[in-house]
Amino acid sequence: MAALGLGRAAGRGGAVAARGRRWVRALRRSPVRVLPPREEPAEERRSPVGAPAVERSSAGPGLWYEKAAPGDRRLGKVVTVAKSRSFRDRHGKVLLEGLRLVRDALEAGAVPQSLFFSSAGHLKELPEARLKGASLVKVKFEEIRSWSDVVTPQGVIGIFSKPDPAKMSYPAAQLASSVPVVLICDNIRDPGNLGTVLRSAAGAGCEKVLLTKGCVDPWEPKVLRAGMGAHFRIPIIANLDWESVPSNLPAGVQVCVADHKDPGAQAETDPKAPVKSKPKAAPPKREDGEGTAGGCALELAAQYYYESWIWAPAAVVVGGETHGLSPDALHLAASTGGKRLVIPMVPGVDSLNSAVAAAIVLFEGRRQLLQRNKQEDERQKFPVGG
Repeated sequence: MAALGLGRAAGRGGAVAARGRRWVRALRRSPVRVLPPREEPAEERRSPVGAPAVERSSAGPGLWYEKAAPGDRRLGKVVTVAKSRSFRDRHGKVLLEGLRLVRDALEAGAVPQSLFFSSAGHLKELPEARLKGASLVKVKFEEIRSWSDVVTPQGVIGIFSKPDPAKMSYPAAQLASSVPVVLICDNIRDPGNLGTVLRSAAGAGCEKVLLTKGCVDPWEPKVLRAGMGAHFRIPIIANLDWESVPSNLPAGVQVCVADHKDPGAQAETDPKAPVKSKPKAAPPKREDGEGTAGGCALELAAQYYYESWIWAPAAVVVGGETHGLSPDALHLAASTGGKRLVIPMVPGVDSLNSAVAAAIVLFEGRRQLLQRNKQEDERQKFPVGG
């Protein structure tokens, strides 16, 4: 009996040990991973600026964004290369920073390629339909702040295809309030000045702005910040040589030049007297053989900017502070019967800021055109002798 009891005990012990071994094997097996169905296309969109991030989240119907993993360096690489003018020219890309600037660009029809943001709420403040073709990446705010050029970044940086003025959709209110005036920037090299000039041109309702070679790149970040959205309210045609400027002007245009330099003794005596252009260096011969490009043979009648001078269509040339008006600008004005518009200043002041001079002349030109149009409308309503 004792032997039988021992045998039964041993049997029970063996059975317990066998069950224990089965449980151990079960615990050693890898658990089955259950994945929820994905509501996105089978072929994932890959970011054009690097490998896709680890996490993806939805920001709305059909709009997905990536969450950048720790150590993701895509933003730094993109910002570094996009700040280079050679990169912008070679690849046709520009960097836009700030919620307002990005929104203005999207509403005007600019094509986004990548958008980096620190809060998903920023996407709700942008036209989502315009973002569906872009790579959207959510990064930490500290990451944006470390690469931002502004003191208080808003947490949004976008890489866009360089806008084509012919394909942009400018605001209807801007187009309805425009006047037939074209601004020509001549060798304006300071980014802050050019941005303010563009902002003034948009505010005065100019039809477009032409930038000649020698001007700073209008898509440089400092110009964009100073422009305050003007880039997406008015057509900007950059990097023109003077031979191609006339083809970008309307027929019958009169080109005037804004003289924000000290007119000297002549302005103190009689600002309406003809002014001879005197370039510092000997100007080159013109290809057509008709004198020199801006040579001493050119004369422009001068008058104060607030006197009547503008007739539609018109164009105004504003020169840079360092070099002033180029001989080519003076020759273009002379060939169209234009004038030198003198901004009077107190004696001893060398010159005005280029942006200030542009604003003074452009808004005065707008005032004169609108006043003339109003007078013409009144004459049509109440004809003399009618």
